Parts: sequence; C-alpha cells; structure tokens
Amino acid sequence: MTERLQDRVAVVTGAASGAGRAMAQRCASEGAAVLCADVNEDGLAETVASIEAAGGRAAARRTGVSRESEVEAMLREAVERFGRLDVLMNNAAIGSGRADWPRAIAINLEGVYHGLRHGAALLATQGGGAIVNTASAVALVALPIQRLPEDGGLLPSGQLGYVAAKAGIVGLTRQFAVAYGRLGVRVNAIAPGGIDTPMLRGGTDFSEGDPHPADAIHPLGRIGRPSEIAAAAVFLASDEAAFITGVVLPVDGGYTAM
Repeated sequence: MTERLQDRVAVVTGAASGAGRAMAQRCASEGAAVLCADVNEDGLAETVASIEAAGGRAAARRTGVSRESEVEAMLREAVERFGRLDVLMNNAAIGSGRADWPRAIAINLEGVYHGLRHGAALLATQGGGAIVNTASAVALVALPIQRLPEDGGLLPSGQLGYVAAKAGIVGLTRQFAVAYGRLGVRVNAIAPGGIDTPMLRGGTDFSEGDPHPADAIHPLGRIGRPSEIAAAAVFLASDEAAFITGVVLPVDGGYTAM
C-alpha cells in the first residue's frame, strides 16, 4: 500500500469504534502517527493496540468534543507528543436514537465547530494541512422516515437534531474551506450513507456484512463498511486531493442519487 500520509500526524475523533476506528487504522497504515480521541477509553485502548500491533504509531486521549477546552487540549497533545499536526478528522458523533436536540447539536455540530475553529488556526500557523469532517447523506437528502399519522404528531427531537447537525457540518466545511484556503488549509467533508457500525446496529452484537434493513434504501443493495469511509477520508487528507477543498463527498451506495 502506498503510504500517502508518511511522516504526518493525524488526529481522529470518535476513534474508539466504527468508522472512526477504521480512519485511525487507515491513517496509521498510510504512515501517519495518530492521536485517537474519544470518550470511550476502553475502545480507544483497543484501537491503539490494533494500530501498534500492525507496526503503526498511535496514542489515545479521552476527549469530549462538545467541550471546547478538551478539543484545544487534544490538539495541543498531538503537537507536544508528535511534533506537529497535519490532518484532523472530525468524526465523533452520537446516533439519533441516543440523543435529544441539545445533545445532538452539542456533540455532532459544536464538536466539529470546535475542531474546525482551533484545528484550522493551528494548521495555518504550520503552513497548511487537511481537515476532513464527517457529515452524512441525511445532510443532503431527507431521511426516509415514516409519515406522521393523519392526526399529526411530533418528529423525534434526537432525529431532527442529528439531521440539523450534519447539515450544519456541510455549511461549516464550505465556510472554513473558503476562509483558510489561501493559508494552505484544505477542508472537506464526507457524507456517509448507512454504515455497518455499532451506531447503526444499535450497539448489538453483529458481524460486518450481516443483512440490515437499511440495505434496501441504498441502490447498491447494501450498507457501507467502515473501511470504505476510511478510504475516502484518507484520500481527501492526502496529496492526491491537493486541489480539492470545500467538497462534500457522498460515500453512500447511491443513496443521495435518488
């Protein structure tokens, strides 16, 4: 495998499981030293152990991205531990079933905002770098939710918070791309469809590739794999995407084409 991130330093949030773990592992396999951040310390330890077992360099930091001070400390640790920062992947999020509106916005949107605000400024002082945000296909097209009953009703606040947060990430991605482009900082986002992770599966035991009800809403006939999200994220972070910024890349099995 070509080491497209050789000798670079990456920070990945939400790295304890799912797509975030796959991103951290892929960054390391591409040659980067990786600071893995999450609130799940056991999951972080597993991610770091898997990277080190494969010969990569990684460290863990417990970080609640909704707290600006913790995001600042996370970025400082990356520089103190590895000497610089080259890549930031703002991926931490919670699913719509685990949140009400305030919590969904605090973690899924404000967490990315904190990372963008401080990460872009840091990268600019170093001459540039790349930021990849995890948005969602539901930021681009509506969720296929059931119609309300004829007598009305309220949509779940957590679900609406998730959609609003992911749509907000799209706007922030474009704004920061324009603001920091001349300073050498590229900012892009990926918009995953349904991905085979504990978040989608509701935390239940499963094997990647098991059938899932969301398979049917993707034209390719299946949900995605964490490794496919990681591949897209690393491409956007690498020099292969040197002339790409402000882009929202769907990685969704055709979901947004419908």
